Amino acid sequence: MTTIKAIVQAGNAKPAPPLGPSLAAAKVNTAEVIAAINEKTKDLEGIEVPVTIKIDSPTSYKISVGTPSLTALIRKELKVKKLAKAPFNVYTKEEITEEFRESLNFEQIVKIAKMKMESMKTDSLKNAVKQTVAFCVSAGVYVDGKKPKDVLKEIVEGKFDDKIK
Repeated sequence: MTTIKAIVQAGNAKPAPPLGPSLAAAKVNTAEVIAAINEKTKDLEGIEVPVTIKIDSPTSYKISVGTPSLTALIRKELKVKKLAKAPFNVYTKEEITEEFRESLNFEQIVKIAKMKMESMKTDSLKNAVKQTVAFCVSAGVYVDGKKPKDVLKEIVEGKFDDKIK
């Protein structure tokens, strides 16, 4: 069995390297596999997603689509191509005075956390939400117009328990 792993543009995979040559080397119908990947990922169009193709024979293969990264999901929700840099100097740990540029609402955070729960290896939605908000600190993203560290404190205090279901 051959296993091929790649990150592709959801709904828009192409037979370009590294995917195309890997599929050709495995002697599968490249166009057929690419079409199957695009069909499986069409709902996530515009996001990069991890894909695993397990090939048993030239006519037998299985495609698994992983969840996109937190970065990709947050960029999609914000409709931006790039997130801000870390809000602190990584060497001195001093805060940079540049303000955060974007803001997600809490419902968007919960939506993203639900999508990433399995890969975060937690069965608690509250923990997944906290991890997602914590990621927003380094991504330069506000939550409901507030700094993510402040929102984390509010989550711990139970302020959002009714929204985390």
